[in-house]
Amino acid sequence: MDLKLKNKVAVVTGASKGIGAGIAKAFAKAGAKVVVNYATSKEGADKVVNEITNNGGVAVAIQGDVTISADVKKLFDQTKEIYGQLDILVNNAGVFAFEPLAAVTEDSYHRQFNTHVLGNLLCSQNTVAMFGERGGSIINISSTVSTNPMAGLIVYCAAKAAVDTFTKVLSKELGPKNIRINTIAPGVTDTEGNHTAGIIGGDLEKEMVAMTPLGRVGQPEDIAKVAVFLASDDASWVTGERITVAGGLL
Repeated sequence: MDLKLKNKVAVVTGASKGIGAGIAKAFAKAGAKVVVNYATSKEGADKVVNEITNNGGVAVAIQGDVTISADVKKLFDQTKEIYGQLDILVNNAGVFAFEPLAAVTEDSYHRQFNTHVLGNLLCSQNTVAMFGERGGSIINISSTVSTNPMAGLIVYCAAKAAVDTFTKVLSKELGPKNIRINTIAPGVTDTEGNHTAGIIGGDLEKEMVAMTPLGRVGQPEDIAKVAVFLASDDASWVTGERITVAGGLL
């Protein structure tokens, strides 16, 4: 077994389900000790942790809302207390809402931007403080809609575009500290959130599949494999990149 992440410690935000859960499980399989962060779904996070530990991996669930600085500090303080170090951060926590321009509210705007942009910022600040001279890897989860936006997703698309820029800026700022930061931009992925939103299982899924050269929607495992690469020493010369993982849908 190729344990690409052996002796590494990773925090994955929003890991109680979907892409985050897939990445947490893949990291553990690759040998990392994983913090499964969640904001509200303790049941989902515990399920991910149990699956990891039942398969011989090491993981713990830690609650924390990435939009609240005190929660974020607690998340990383507990990570240090439990594992003593940190090598990898995946900024995965996310929310979205389909709404035309006229329906956008301040609350909706702040909820989405605070999660994707402020949350990434707060988690990255705490992570860099823990990395030390050893350096490490930060992976941001963006979306194909950051460069190929969809009508009705104005706030989400703008927030994900901000994530892309966030990555480019910090790759230049943090490179001298041996910290690599990259973005993964998934296409339509089979997650609980996309089922709830009616994207998977509806006409929109059929439309997206028809436009996807590889002819299917993504699975969390498809995204997780790329995250393992970016977190590992195989990607030691890769930073500031945005890798689209969408079956050819750009």
